[in-house]
Amino acid sequence: MRLTVLGCAGSFPGPESACSAYLVEAEGFRLLLDFGTGSLSALQRYAGLHAPDAIVLSHLHCDHILDAASYVVVRRYAPDGPYPALPVYAPAGAPERLHAVYGHQEEGVDDVYQFYALEPGTFPIGPFTVTVDRMNHPVETYGIRLEHEGRVLCYSSDTAPCESLLRLAQNADVFLCEASYLDGVDNPPDLHLTGREAGEAATKAGVGRLLLTHLVTAWGSEAQTVEAAGASYAGPLEVVRPGSRYEV
Repeated sequence: MRLTVLGCAGSFPGPESACSAYLVEAEGFRLLLDFGTGSLSALQRYAGLHAPDAIVLSHLHCDHILDAASYVVVRRYAPDGPYPALPVYAPAGAPERLHAVYGHQEEGVDDVYQFYALEPGTFPIGPFTVTVDRMNHPVETYGIRLEHEGRVLCYSSDTAPCESLLRLAQNADVFLCEASYLDGVDNPPDLHLTGREAGEAATKAGVGRLLLTHLVTAWGSEAQTVEAAGASYAGPLEVVRPGSRYEV
């Protein structure tokens, strides 16, 4: 598997990155995990306008889905289109949410996307074996585990500490984990992880490599986040950047 980071900013786009979007490739199949604000630009820069063969939306917060609404124009009105409906795996309510974002006065988006409602379990998408489970976040949110030819990538999505995250990440080769909050401050409960908590989850799950993402850099400190994660996880770790590629 190859992971390409398209966007990694937490909660809103930053000066150097769009919001969450990650392209995972295997056997020529390209699976997009989340499609956050501004990431359609990065998709064109690092992969191609029509790169995705399927999309998984971990939850329906704006910073993880908004460019899926913009993408309707790409597939519906392309000069060589319209394109076939693209498979989208997402929480229940995704069709209505994307329709609302795109514009209630217009037609729905079912001509652009073929929706499949997520629920905890394991299923195939292209060459990947996909396992999803509910995370500790205020809305219906799924962490994602991808397996291919004995290799494992786990994506936390947005979550506070929870046992289901540890199960999904168990022995993953690469753990792409959010670290939105700073340690040592009064953070809201049941919403996001700190660097320390991300490192603790990586250690408990026995992962091979920790990639930190979804940092809200306007309100935090990347250096403090990395230091806190490194104090609780002894393996290799780094903060991802747009355009970064990793072999899993």
